[in-house]
Parts: sequence; structure tokens; C-alpha cells
Amino acid sequence: MGDEKALIAVLRGETRPAPPIWLMRQAGRYLPEYRALRAKAGSFLETCYTPSIAAEITLQPIRRFGFDAAILFSDILVVPDALGQKVSFESGSGPKLEPIETPDHLNRLAETFDVERLSPVFETIDRVKSALPADVAFIGFCGAPWTVASYMIAGQGTPDQAPARLFAYRHPDAFARLIDKLVDASIAYLARQIAAGVEVVQLFDTWAGVLPPSEFDKWVVAPLQKIVAGLKEKRRDVPVIAFVRGAGAHLPDLAARLGADGLGLDTSIDPKWAADRVSNNVALQGNLDPLALLAGGESLDRQIDSILRVFEGRPHIFNLGHGILPETPLEHVSRLIERVRVGRR
Repeated sequence: MGDEKALIAVLRGETRPAPPIWLMRQAGRYLPEYRALRAKAGSFLETCYTPSIAAEITLQPIRRFGFDAAILFSDILVVPDALGQKVSFESGSGPKLEPIETPDHLNRLAETFDVERLSPVFETIDRVKSALPADVAFIGFCGAPWTVASYMIAGQGTPDQAPARLFAYRHPDAFARLIDKLVDASIAYLARQIAAGVEVVQLFDTWAGVLPPSEFDKWVVAPLQKIVAGLKEKRRDVPVIAFVRGAGAHLPDLAARLGADGLGLDTSIDPKWAADRVSNNVALQGNLDPLALLAGGESLDRQIDSILRVFEGRPHIFNLGHGILPETPLEHVSRLIERVRVGRR
């Protein structure tokens, strides 16, 4: 076993005695130090664009828990913001955007994506990179085109993304133009994150599971393929993880077609089913239920042990099946890390 950081080694196909661990939304509201800092900061978007604050938030869970990776503190909606769509975050009600309700509304967006409009994000990356422990990997990310487009069309989060689905059915050519714009923006944005210092990137397609198979292939698989290929053309050495929530039975096909180095598993995926059907050439990431982490106790221990058994002997990154819940007790996170790392002793 070489000196390569554990997360990166696993994404290159190595199996570790105990898997590297990080958690989605590990920099967030369950941490008292995060809540204290956010109380003093401005709006959520302003926090994302203030490098000193965003860097501190990124580092907080590393200092407290010693995760094997830090993930950049930002938001998937900085891309539409940089494209000229009005974006704001309202306390208690989530993001608000000026909705794209007709094909003509696409003309409100910038013709080309100016990646340097997100220069505060790259400054954050530079600050974090210089402060990270030598053995901790640094993950950058962006939202996948389908998920980002769903917010852009509806102007907010919705239960089933019906506004975007209807727009895609009624105006397929216009929707394809929006997806293509987001593919190009995502490649440019992630490549610039890599240049600034991130070592791994993750694509979040949070709302992929609402689409029927034909639409899933068109708006989830094809755009992700283009992004992965575009990034690999620029930086083949940087691993890519795809988290396609709701992929379900599509998972083996995604593993074969995307070209990603790792696939995130959501809570609904049976770990054994995934381990049996996905080649060891693709690392699997996940997939503890965030509610089990919140509950703690023997049920948490059983779920952790079950996941570790299933993925033993194959490349695996321990994570949740979705983001950590704000109410999660800190001692449950400490217990999780301790139990996962038993194999390292």
C-alpha cells in the first residue's frame, strides 16, 4: 500500500483494510461551530462567496472528526447564478430562482458561461488546500445538469420536479439547449476547481429518480457521460464520483457507461445487490441511512457492520445514502467513524 491518500487510492481500484470515510453535508447544520459561524455571516449565498468563511466551514468537520476527505462548502446553484439567473436563499423555504417558464426565458441567461464569475469559490479552494492535513483528500463538486435544470425551471425545489418534466416534454429542443449549456458550464467549472486544487470531483444528480427510463437516459445518463468524458480529456488523473439518487435498477448500466471512477449509492439501494452487479473497476460509495445515524445505538452498529461486510474485499468508500441530518448527535458521528476504522488498527 503506497502513500496515496486513502480516498484517491480506493477510487483508483485499491481495497483498504477499512474504507475511507466522509459524509455528504458533513460541513453543515449538525455542527455547533457551523451554526455559530452562520449566525454571524450574511445570506447563504453570500457565505458561499466569502472565501474566509466558506474555507472555515469546509475545514470544521475535518478538525472535529478527522474525515478522510473534505468537501468544498458551496452550493449547486452557484452555476445558474453565474449564468445570470437570479438566485436567493430564504430562511426556512430553501432556494428561490427566477423561473424559466417558456423557451424565450432561456434568453435571460448568459450566452456563454464565464467561469471567473465564480472566482470566490476558487479562492476558497486555495485557502482550504493549504490548511488540509496531508492525508486528507479534497473533493470539489457541482450539480448534474438534470437536477440543476429542475431548479432553474421551477424556480424552487418541488416534490417531483413536475415543472421541469413538463417543460422537457413540451419543449424538448429548448430543454436540450439548457442541458447542453449546463454540461459545458459543469465541465468548465469542475476543471477550474481542479486547477485551483481539488483532487476528486463529485457530480450530484439528486433528482434523477423522478424520471421514466427514456427520459432518464436522455437527461441523466447522456449529460453525465459528456461531463465525465470532458473532464477526463482535460485531467485523466482526477477521479470522478457520480451520485445519481434514485438510479435503482439503472445502477449497473451507469457503472458500465458513465466512465466514472466511483458511484454513490443512495439509501434505497441494497448494498449486496450493488456489490454483486457492479464491476470492481468502479468504487462504490455509501450507503448508511442518515436516519440510522440519527437514531444511534445498536441499530446504527448493525447497519455499519452489515455495510462493511458486504463491501469487504472491493473498493469502497463509506458514506451515507444522502446528506447528514441537522439533528444528528455528534457522538453518533464519532461512533460511526470509530466503528468503520476498526480495521486500521
